Amino acid sequence: MMKRLLLPFMILSLFSLVALANSKDELKPFTSDGCSSFPDGTLKQKQLWLSCCVAHDKAYWMGGTYEERLQADKALKVCVEQVGEKTIAKLMLAGVRVGGSPYWPTDFRWGYGWDYTRGYQKLTQKELEKAKKLLADYDSSEREKSK
Repeated sequence: MMKRLLLPFMILSLFSLVALANSKDELKPFTSDGCSSFPDGTLKQKQLWLSCCVAHDKAYWMGGTYEERLQADKALKVCVEQVGEKTIAKLMLAGVRVGGSPYWPTDFRWGYGWDYTRGYQKLTQKELEKAKKLLADYDSSEREKSK
């Protein structure tokens, strides 16, 4: 009896794995929500470290290896320190280290431009070229908006 129940489950599992392996994992266009669940600046300077967050979002959107994530998080901290907010920089670093894992099903996780299942993965040369084009398209559209 158990064998009869196990076979359909195994077949379904195999089809699921094949579908997952064949799914198209394409980089989606870049988006940024600023500093996600954190303020973009102070009460007086409402966008003080927003540019730091957008730069950090670009790295997170693209994803990559664990080391690349660590570098992106450290760069965020340095950027926020450079606008004069050392305490905020430490808080932000702690937040992104805990909340930015590629294994959280959030829209601000490491590699959020890719399907959820990508995790830590080095980008191929082709993927890097695609990412650069998408970022250039985003930057161009942002310049147009500011005119």
